[in-house]
Amino acid sequence: MMSKEAIQQAIASAVMERGADKTVCPSEIARSLAGSDEKVWRRMMTPIRAEAVRMAKAGDVRILRKGRPVDPDDFKGIYRLALPDGA
Repeated sequence: MMSKEAIQQAIASAVMERGADKTVCPSEIARSLAGSDEKVWRRMMTPIRAEAVRMAKAGDVRILRKGRPVDPDDFKGIYRLALPDGA
């Protein structure tokens, strides 16, 4: 399994590359870490979500759903990741 640090680094790199006004789908991060085999990268989605929540609470990323910021402790479904406000 991938380390938390590797996942955090992948998330941080992806949102930085995308820039201030754009978002990243967590599945893009999963594929960058695990390759294109869907069975493999899908297993990464839960740990990516857990690290995204930690990072959002720390103010390192924003979690968006339907283009709006959500509470990291209380969101369901499809989400995207973005740089924090002012980054």
